Amino acid sequence: MSLKRREFIKKSALVSAGATLAAASSTSVAAAEKPHAGKKALFVYGGWAGHQPEKCRDIFVPWLKEEGFEVEVSDKLDAYLDADLMGSRDLIVQVFTMSEITKEQHAGLLKAVREDGCGIAGWHGGLGDAFRQQTEYQFMVGGQWVAHPGGIIPYRVNITDHEDPITRGLKDFDLNTEQYYMHIDPNNKVLATTRFSAEHANWIGDATMPVCWKRVYGKGRVFYSSLGHTVDVYDTPEALTIQKRGTLWASDSKHEETPDLVSPVYPSR
Repeated sequence: MSLKRREFIKKSALVSAGATLAAASSTSVAAAEKPHAGKKALFVYGGWAGHQPEKCRDIFVPWLKEEGFEVEVSDKLDAYLDADLMGSRDLIVQVFTMSEITKEQHAGLLKAVREDGCGIAGWHGGLGDAFRQQTEYQFMVGGQWVAHPGGIIPYRVNITDHEDPITRGLKDFDLNTEQYYMHIDPNNKVLATTRFSAEHANWIGDATMPVCWKRVYGKGRVFYSSLGHTVDVYDTPEALTIQKRGTLWASDSKHEETPDLVSPVYPSR
């Protein structure tokens, strides 16, 4: 074999090896950029149109895909009847204010979280004011909307847990939207609260109310934030960050151990 031929083969091998290393490096970078690759989510939206479920879908479904999730999207609660689908999910995100759910749909949803360990996350009425007749559903969520005195009003959200990864590094912030007054499970791990004035309902003046929390229901993680009446709330970076972090936390139910979250602690007055 000639010297030129040997040099050509050597250079080709080096180029090939370099291409292989570059491809491997590119794959590693892609994997690092999508830390939740391989996870499967179900995004269910519908119900009362005033909470803009379609616009919520258009914010959070692309984001989930960017994070690496394989996302099934449904505008029907019948998705909860598909046992194979529900058993395969790591995460359910639900935006379905009010409405009614059948006994069978309800059972499929609860089983996925309680028995199969699927996480569930949501916000405002899409999770915290859905299926008002279903008390077991409310037991899962950890709270139920009952009022928003004054409607759209300015109020402050106070971060009360500065160590939890969902709220770490965030400061108190202001919003102009519905301030949810809720019936709350006292064992939620509360991450942020708000304080009511007496302006719109004098009997609740100075009441402290949880805004977002994490909890478990059976084997599954549950994350809820009362923020999000309309999508403009997510123009506030803190509100969007809390929702995204909480959603990702819920998605890890099947992938890491969940510590004891019974934490009935509220700020002293």
